[in-house]
Amino acid sequence: MQNYPKDNFGPEYIVRVYDPKIGMEGFLVIDNTVLGPGKGGVRMTSTVTEDEVYRLARVMTWKTAIMDIPFGGAKAGIVWEGGSLEKKKEYIQSFARAIAHFTPEKYITAPDINTGELEMQWFVEATGDWRSATGKPSNYCLKFMGIDTKKCGIPHEAGSTGLGVAESARVAANFKGIDIKGATVAIHGFGNVGSFAYKFLQKMGAKVVSVADSSGAIFDENGLDHNELVDISMDPKKHIKDYPDASAKISGEKFWEVDVDILIPASTTDVINESNKDKVNAKIIIEGGNIPMSEAIEDELFKKGVLIVPDFVANGGGVVSSYAEYKGYTQTRAFELLEEKIKKTTELVVTMSLKENKNPREVGMDIAKERIEAGKRGGITIETKEIEIVAT
Repeated sequence: MQNYPKDNFGPEYIVRVYDPKIGMEGFLVIDNTVLGPGKGGVRMTSTVTEDEVYRLARVMTWKTAIMDIPFGGAKAGIVWEGGSLEKKKEYIQSFARAIAHFTPEKYITAPDINTGELEMQWFVEATGDWRSATGKPSNYCLKFMGIDTKKCGIPHEAGSTGLGVAESARVAANFKGIDIKGATVAIHGFGNVGSFAYKFLQKMGAKVVSVADSSGAIFDENGLDHNELVDISMDPKKHIKDYPDASAKISGEKFWEVDVDILIPASTTDVINESNKDKVNAKIIIEGGNIPMSEAIEDELFKKGVLIVPDFVANGGGVVSSYAEYKGYTQTRAFELLEEKIKKTTELVVTMSLKENKNPREVGMDIAKERIEAGKRGGITIETKEIEIVAT
């Protein structure tokens, strides 16, 4: 049993699940539901821990509050060593049935590492409630109020988080007096977030000159080949190392030295660290991935004049899209709401940061906390409940 720091924001529930028949072990942390049901995806990795889930749930508490949508913060994880689709479905549905009591009033799940639209459909089928998950397939619908009206899924594979990152970059660039059309961009990570951020930025007219992932890095001062990058993003077997122009290939260390207007870390935690922080050569950093650097390094870069849009602002597009799906909006309306929320939030945080000369993360956290405090009624005190469930 973990000894979590508990404060006036949470966590509200720590749930441990175990299914002895199939060996499934999972965790659910519902951090805060003052503004609405806890929102946060379920990840399936061999190394996921209760502590990791707890930390991510707290990030979701800030993210939903700063985006000003009626959700709270939560996160889930299932220990997954790999296996067949049939086994994966068993794990997902066993976990879903075990925590169904919490959905959707206290918890609504979504895709995360190793889970996508198919897993969300499995989850909903197990709980029996269409609203218990977002990020479902677009053809997985719930009919209501007659035959002709229905709510359908909005899969994360549609690129909502990447769109939000691109929109945040456009707003931040404007504050620096940089026209997004022609702005130079480097992206670290080319998964769902990085590849869609690339596609939307390219549509805006930005010039992406460098991209890196775990397989390698590429750079071309004239802009990388759009068709080749799209081809890589569409083929799950391809990676940046497969970019055909050998002259564009650079080392992973050289990537951080590339002189660009906008840097988007959209890969792993702490990807900007003590070994490369002094090499970063960008005017703006848009944090597409969660916790791409420590707060101490953020402070260092901010004091050097780098404008940083923190993760829970820049990558909030996914949770806005989740809210839109929960409400039954179309994908078109969801993306309109997403752009509106990301633009408004980025403008608010950056304006206050520049006005008060405070790190944007600190500004955003203050806003999120104020909104949660304002949402409390009758001086609510959070009491952590720890629950263990053995699936039957």
